[in-house]
Amino acid sequence: MTLALDTLPDDAASLKALIATLATERHDLAARCGRLERERLGLRQDKAVLAAEVDRLAAQNVRLDHIVMVLRRARFGRSSERLTEDQMSLALEDIEAGFAAEDAQAEKQSDAVKRQATKNRRTNRGRLPAHLPREEIVIEPESKTCPCGCALHVIGADVSERLDRIPAKLRILVTRRPKYACRACTDGVVQAPAPLRLVEGGLPTEALVADVLIAKYADHLPLYRQSQILAREGVHIDRGTLAHWVGFAAVELEPLHARLVQILKSAGKLFADETRCPVLDPGRGRTKTGYLWALARDDRPWGGGDPPAVAYMYAPGRGVEHAARHLAGFSGVLQVDGYGVYKTLADTKRAGGPLTLAFCWAHLRRRFYEIAKDGNAPIAQEALLRIGTLYEVEADIRGRAAEERRAVRQTRSKPLADDLKAWLEKQLGCVSKRATIADDIRYGLRHWEGLARFLDDGRIELDSNTVERSMRPIALNRKNALFAGSDEGGANWAIIASLVETCKLNEINPRAWLAGTLTKLVNRWPASRIDELMPWNDAKIGAQAVNV
Repeated sequence: MTLALDTLPDDAASLKALIATLATERHDLAARCGRLERERLGLRQDKAVLAAEVDRLAAQNVRLDHIVMVLRRARFGRSSERLTEDQMSLALEDIEAGFAAEDAQAEKQSDAVKRQATKNRRTNRGRLPAHLPREEIVIEPESKTCPCGCALHVIGADVSERLDRIPAKLRILVTRRPKYACRACTDGVVQAPAPLRLVEGGLPTEALVADVLIAKYADHLPLYRQSQILAREGVHIDRGTLAHWVGFAAVELEPLHARLVQILKSAGKLFADETRCPVLDPGRGRTKTGYLWALARDDRPWGGGDPPAVAYMYAPGRGVEHAARHLAGFSGVLQVDGYGVYKTLADTKRAGGPLTLAFCWAHLRRRFYEIAKDGNAPIAQEALLRIGTLYEVEADIRGRAAEERRAVRQTRSKPLADDLKAWLEKQLGCVSKRATIADDIRYGLRHWEGLARFLDDGRIELDSNTVERSMRPIALNRKNALFAGSDEGGANWAIIASLVETCKLNEINPRAWLAGTLTKLVNRWPASRIDELMPWNDAKIGAQAVNV
């Protein structure tokens, strides 16, 4: 408001009203100035947050470029530079840990970066499992009295959850069995019988033995390392004693393993594979090559009702006699790689019934990939593209019923497979007979009947990756333990690994299952009810789902 002296009123009441109006306008002006200042500060903060986010994304791009470089070298580099899957995992762990250190340093230097990172973590951290116990910590304000003197009351609370871990804690269970006698007579002493134990007169509970088994067969921690870990807690148990416990557990679990094998052989379709299991050969002072044979069942891709399972069986070799023994009693579809022993069995009259072989497309694809990866291999690259179209159809029908899968395969996959076979036959006549690509084409044509069997049976998978995935833990254990100590050790390895891996396939906590099952077996669980102990049936003990 602009005022001139000659326009000011003469009476006091009008002057007071004018002053009040001016005061109101001044107050409004101050409020608008305050809002403008806050908006200016807000824009400055937003600009700082935006600049920090730009820097973060730029740094992230640099990191991603580095990871891409590592992956490219692992896959396409020279043979001397290529990384194994385990080496690549270790390399990525170190790279990601370095990135996290840089993030932590950036958060210390910028409040804006810290606020944004905190917001991102709260958005992406997911939900913690409901079955884990909660311990609530209440943080109260220093005073719960209002400045006016009244007591404050709760109107709400901010609740956050963080995952904590209590390190493995050793304890000693003291079992006391009082003896009772009568003061009036001498009829004898009454005492509760001693509970049965897995290792009579030994130190461990069944839960401790289960922990040793999981550390060795699921976490791939050799017994001598477990002995060192216990020693750090002041408990000195040598490797030999731990091995003694493992042997006792294997004997107790052997009937369960035998029943698991029997259940798998009653299925109409199985996967089979074998892998090396080096075994110490004391007579020659070195190791010999044993083998773990695997039978696996997983009907989930076609909606089958039987639970997934895998059973390993040890043998001192991989000849046809071992395959015949392990597959005795099984009749149906067996999905395998191209190992000739299985074909020999399929061509032999068997007492248990015929075997129908389904071969693995992944093995054929791998042959063409080994040629195509070096470039300038048009036939191999074309073969990969054609096989890839079959896998695209499989991705569309995964999880559907077997009959529906078969119908789709007849409509979509069969023409693709027929064209591929005709194309391979044509290419075979265009390349040198001694060329590697010719060997690979002949491999595919020689196994074509088994490769094409998936077209007529919706239960059959395109490859045998199901059982190959079950072989990876064996390979990891072999890498860490180097070899089994004897043929008996290889057999124990097969028993325990079978049950542990079957727990994992059914998303059952193997540690809880083993502890409960060993306790039941030691307490003379009836053989007529052994099926109730199978991992997929023991829901009460193994209710907690885990990723091992």
